[in-house]
Amino acid sequence: MLIGSLVLNLQQKYKHGLHTAYYRDIVRQQILDSNPITNCSDYTCEIHVLTSANDWLNLVWALKTFYHFSQRQYPLCIHDDGTLTQENIATLKYHFPDARIIDRKQADEKVLPLLSSYPRCLEFRKTNHLSPKVFDFAAYLQSDRLLLLDSDILFFQAPTELLNRIENPDYQFNTLNADVASAYTVEPEAVKNHLGFDLAEKVNSGLGLIHKRSLSFDWIEEFLGLPDIIGHFWRIEQTIYALCSSRFGVELLPPAYDVHLEGNINGSPSRHYVGKIRHLMYSEGIRHLVQNNFLKELQK
Repeated sequence: MLIGSLVLNLQQKYKHGLHTAYYRDIVRQQILDSNPITNCSDYTCEIHVLTSANDWLNLVWALKTFYHFSQRQYPLCIHDDGTLTQENIATLKYHFPDARIIDRKQADEKVLPLLSSYPRCLEFRKTNHLSPKVFDFAAYLQSDRLLLLDSDILFFQAPTELLNRIENPDYQFNTLNADVASAYTVEPEAVKNHLGFDLAEKVNSGLGLIHKRSLSFDWIEEFLGLPDIIGHFWRIEQTIYALCSSRFGVELLPPAYDVHLEGNINGSPSRHYVGKIRHLMYSEGIRHLVQNNFLKELQK
C-alpha cells in the first residue's frame, strides 16, 4: 500500500516532465526573494484577487509580473477564500505591504448583512466558494474601476490595450479576455427570453476591467432567478460577470489576450494558464520569464 502511494505521488509529481517539476517546485519559490511592491496609490483602478492556500504563490507571480511590466501603482485588495494560513498571509503582507488582505471571517461579517435583502445572492454567497469574487470584490472596491485578475495569469510585457481602456475616462464598457468558448450555466436564448438582452459570447472572468456600477446586487438577484443557473461551481461566477457585463455594455480584449490551449506565448502580453494547461504556467511561463531575467530585475 505504501509503495503504491509513493508510485502514485511520483506519477502525479512528474506527469508533465522534469522541466515542469523543476520550475514548479524549485524556481517558482525564488519569487519570494524579490523586493516588495510599494507605493500603490493610483486609484484610477483597484486590483482585486481571490486566493487560497493552493494558489497564493502563483498569485505572487501574477501580481509581480503585472506590476513590473505595466509600471502602474494600482492599489491591491487580496481576498482570502478561507484557506490561507497565517504564514501565507504574512508572506503576502511582506511582498505587498500596501495591500488590504481580507480574511474570510472579516468578509462574512461585512458582506452577508449587505445581502440580507437579496435572498438569492445571500444563498449563493453562503454556498459557492468562488462567490466572493463577485460580492466581496464589489463590497470592498474603493475605486470606480476594478481590475479583475486571476492567480493563473502571467504577464510578459505591458498589457497596453488593457491599460489604455482602464485609464481612458471616456471608456464606459467592461472589457475582459475571451475564453476558448462560451462557458456559462445559462443559454443565450434563456437570457434573451427572460431578461431581454443578448449574452455576450466567450467572456472569461480571469482578466479585465469591470466598472463598479455594473456589479449591481439588484441585477445579480434578478439573474440568479434564471432557470438552472445554479450549475457548475466555477462557471456560475463567470456567468454572473458575463451577465452583468452584457447588460452594462461589454467588449472583449484583443485576441492577444485570449485564453488559448494550444500554441505558446507568441508575443502576447499575458497568458491565462487555465486548469487544462496549468502545467505550462511553470514549464513555459515562469521559464520564459526567468530566462529573460525577470527575477534579476525584481531584485534590483
